[in-house]
Amino acid sequence: MHNTLRTLLAVSILALGATTLPTLAATKMVGGAAMYDTKNIIENAVNSKDHTTLVAAVKAAGLVEALSGAGPFTVFAPVNAAFAALPAGTVDTLLKPENKKMLVKILTAHVAAGSWSYEDLLAKATEAGGSWAFKTLSGDTLTAVAKGGRVYIVDESGGIARVTITDVNQSNGVIHVVNKVLLPK
Repeated sequence: MHNTLRTLLAVSILALGATTLPTLAATKMVGGAAMYDTKNIIENAVNSKDHTTLVAAVKAAGLVEALSGAGPFTVFAPVNAAFAALPAGTVDTLLKPENKKMLVKILTAHVAAGSWSYEDLLAKATEAGGSWAFKTLSGDTLTAVAKGGRVYIVDESGGIARVTITDVNQSNGVIHVVNKVLLPK
């Protein structure tokens, strides 16, 4: 009887683990924090230590509510190092209230309507001969370039960002982490 109870308990624990593992596997780590597909873009981004500058900029631009909305959105999220690579004083200048319009333009140039996985971007670029242009919420154009099995995002100014973390699924879209700030013309 004691062995039967122990076996039943072990089987129950294994069964419970099997049902929870897919949920844990679907979670990605970004900036030291788990990103949950049940949370929206803002709810996840605020936890990433690699995106504190982006989050501060989104707050200063008044875009928190928009990026918490239903979407779906595809966001190309620059890391703190990408903002730090901009010319000295750029971020501080953009965060000033008088520059809010310019900040909104830059941030919305990182967001497209729709939810495109990394494979979607790669396939669209490959099907189009290596590059695929699409509009952002700012009205600017980004181009996904497929090269060597990777996807790069090119902005209107010719800047090239490499996608470093792919398919961070959100309840209202997907985030792809990039290593450069994308700038409109």
